[in-house]
Amino acid sequence: MSTEQEQAVETPEATEEKAGPAEMMNIFVNGRKLQVTKSPMFAEKSWADFGPGDTVSIHYRIKEGDKERVQLYEGTVISIRGESYNRTFTVRRIAHDVGVERTFPYHSPWIAKIDVKRKGKVRRAKLFYLRGLSGKAGRIKEAFRK
Repeated sequence: MSTEQEQAVETPEATEEKAGPAEMMNIFVNGRKLQVTKSPMFAEKSWADFGPGDTVSIHYRIKEGDKERVQLYEGTVISIRGESYNRTFTVRRIAHDVGVERTFPYHSPWIAKIDVKRKGKVRRAKLFYLRGLSGKAGRIKEAFRK
């Protein structure tokens, strides 16, 4: 390595001095407490209140090469699991007569917006039974909540 390349390499201490002290936070992963650096990219989000049975549309940012676009994914929330930064939700929709499920991290920086289209009236937390239903049997009644 030449002396020019050695000077270009920055140590973690040097980058921390430029950016200032990093803010640390505690998270729990698999029952263990971890201390990590807080990043603005993974800031805690608060979306519209939705739950299992609700029909939502997710505006998901997709990066293709140097361009970025927003793709809409609309379907029924069939499960929500986890807590804090580990929270995810699964959305199911029917596309060309085939059921498609997609799991999204709740605090993902790639989610631009979540709209709740309609509230569903269900009595279960996990709606995996919808996988076996088709047509009118797979519909969920609308709940008229305040």
